[in-house]
Amino acid sequence: MSEACDQNCNSCGVECSDRKEDTDKHDFTERLHDMSSIKKVIGVVSGKGGVGKSMVTSMLAVTMNRLGYHSAILDADITGPSIPKSFGIKTKATGTEFGIFPVKSKTGIDIMSVNLMLANDTDPVVWRGPIIAGTVKQFWSEVIWANVDYLFIDMPPGTGDVPLTVFQSIAVDGIVIVTSPQELVSMVVTKAIKMAEMMHVPILGIIENMSYFKCPDNDKSYHIFGESHLEEIASEHQLEVLAKLPINPQISASCDKGLIELYTTTDFDKVGQVLSNMIG
Repeated sequence: MSEACDQNCNSCGVECSDRKEDTDKHDFTERLHDMSSIKKVIGVVSGKGGVGKSMVTSMLAVTMNRLGYHSAILDADITGPSIPKSFGIKTKATGTEFGIFPVKSKTGIDIMSVNLMLANDTDPVVWRGPIIAGTVKQFWSEVIWANVDYLFIDMPPGTGDVPLTVFQSIAVDGIVIVTSPQELVSMVVTKAIKMAEMMHVPILGIIENMSYFKCPDNDKSYHIFGESHLEEIASEHQLEVLAKLPINPQISASCDKGLIELYTTTDFDKVGQVLSNMIG
């Protein structure tokens, strides 16, 4: 050891017997707020945009809330937040010296989104990747998530900065992949699956949105976006198909009006049971 040693081995290139390796240098885990309590963290991901991922995230939170659990949503889609609109939330998040408080929906679902911190909902978020990733970390470490059973993280599409940040920084208990029937989707879904496998994050199953349209006049189902290949993809990766959701104008209208909590369906019964089994 040199007499000029400052004990900062990370910035020193000298090999010596007293060198101390930083064993945590590859640990990107963010610590949950001391006043928070979360039992299960579920990521909702998609390989591409426009498949209804935020709608599915909202309905998962609503489903678990109806089953008697305290659910919450962390909106990690920083540049395209839509969760507050689906729940009709117009109030802004508040905080104290202890931390930031999520906004409660009409039925008690805790929600944190960047739109709840902007002066105007229509203000664009023109931030670079590191700032966006840092905001997601703050939503985890500085927000007080009190007595939450299921925290759903609505992630932006693709396999970029935010999904990587979430998988590295937050202890995710499992993810749900949202897709649609188009042929191209099989490729992008596989990318999302492989990313989850690389990050060692359990995949709970796949939900296909816009799977078909049931005509109210003749009760027949029409595959507007083509025949589904979901079973083939799921079988190839040994994954469970959690739901195949129809095209339903009612749910779109509910989201637009901020009334997602009033929309009723049995389409999420299976995934609700899968999630319930995680806590028991």
